Amino acid sequence: MLTIGNYVKVKTLEEAYELNQARNSRIMGGMMWMRLGNARVKTIIDMSDLGLNEIEETDHVFRIGAMCTLRQLEEHAGLAAYTHGAVKEALRHIVGVQLRNLATVGGSIYSRFGFSDVLTLFMAMDCSVELYKGGIVSLREYAERPYDRDILVRLIVKKENAEFFYQSVRNSQTDIPVLTCAAARLADGCYRIAIGARPLKAVLYEFPAENGVPAQELALKCADAVKNDIITGSNMRGSAEYRRHLAGVLTKRAVVELEARTAQEEN
Repeated sequence: MLTIGNYVKVKTLEEAYELNQARNSRIMGGMMWMRLGNARVKTIIDMSDLGLNEIEETDHVFRIGAMCTLRQLEEHAGLAAYTHGAVKEALRHIVGVQLRNLATVGGSIYSRFGFSDVLTLFMAMDCSVELYKGGIVSLREYAERPYDRDILVRLIVKKENAEFFYQSVRNSQTDIPVLTCAAARLADGCYRIAIGARPLKAVLYEFPAENGVPAQELALKCADAVKNDIITGSNMRGSAEYRRHLAGVLTKRAVVELEARTAQEEN
């Protein structure tokens, strides 16, 4: 059972930061996972009055507040158009609408869970996190950092000329994924492919452009590279060997899909 000593709705990020330096304080997001634990929290910090529940879109960037819900991401027309539906595909299987109405972007990214569709999705984009004291760092770097007491303020997604594709394998529709794959094909032909739910947290692979190489050949080359390098593990949802196999299958499928889209747009 979760036991909370004090509840504080903060007025500034500085207040949130100062309170969060206490070892037994926690930032409150949607509390989807926190409330399932058995813990005593001295101070719970509510940042809902700080205006971090908005998605700002300009011609060049998306700025996604840490208190935005997953449902806001799922329904945002700009993100849907920019990612060609990849955001919706990544989010639609996460438990149910009720959970996505509460779970926050900040909680999903800060937690860096291995099974996170959200982390896998944004890792394939040109995405950074804004920290209150730590400034702006790439999501890839942030994912490798140890947990600390800084405040995750927002995600920053730079728009680029790219196509995106997202897939996951699940044993049932709303279950935690067995493996996830987010892919981005840049206009110059370079690829970024993120593989998550290994069951370790997402890892990113980058491939240079190979113009003139047939799609199937390119897809197989990328798939073999991922499959031969990736570290996977076993749990109740799948074995390490099965996940390694899936990593190759999903990578190949993503490259074939994105190459086909590019060819169609060029014709």
